[in-house]
Amino acid sequence: MARRSRFRSRKPRFRPIRLLFRLFLLLFGLWLAGFVGFAAAVWAAEPPNPIPHADGIVALTGGDDRVGTALALLAAKDAPVLLISGAGRGTYLGDFTPDDAAAATEYAGAITLGHAAVTTRGNAVETAQWAEQLHLASLLVVTADYHMPRALFVIHRRLPGVMLIAVPVRPPAMTHVFAASTLRLLGVEYTKFLLARAGLDRFGGDDTAVAGAP
Repeated sequence: MARRSRFRSRKPRFRPIRLLFRLFLLLFGLWLAGFVGFAAAVWAAEPPNPIPHADGIVALTGGDDRVGTALALLAAKDAPVLLISGAGRGTYLGDFTPDDAAAATEYAGAITLGHAAVTTRGNAVETAQWAEQLHLASLLVVTADYHMPRALFVIHRRLPGVMLIAVPVRPPAMTHVFAASTLRLLGVEYTKFLLARAGLDRFGGDDTAVAGAP
């Protein structure tokens, strides 16, 4: 009678921890590759030259120079009306910086302050209501350069028939390309952009919540 082999073939063990680790590495690699492209696009972003004429301007509050840039576009007659979205309840035109306040007062009749928005999704809701009420077909969108991709996507989701023209503003936080704070800001914003693309930002509160930047 043949002797049984002392060594039996062993079946490979299912190792869930190893599988999860490999899945994490794969997802992180995909995230990193996308992040590099996202960061490069943000750094290359510039306002169109010349600025094309549009039906309206929307400035998403939450960072330096956004309102000032939007007011300059209004003064240059690049569009006849301006929405400052996410201004906050109790905010008035005179509450901006002295230079901006003077310009805002001069063009007060053409400016609408949006007080409800506290998130980017809320900015989109506020912008859509304003644009639909005025029957606007094109908008100049003013926000920080790192915030622009998500802002355009979320606003377009609410206003698919309106042409959106990006006028990005470079904030002080984006001055140094390889600073840890800059990379962290871009990383957080890229992740939020992915969540918006996946539709997961819809579960972050009601649609009246609007925030200027992140």
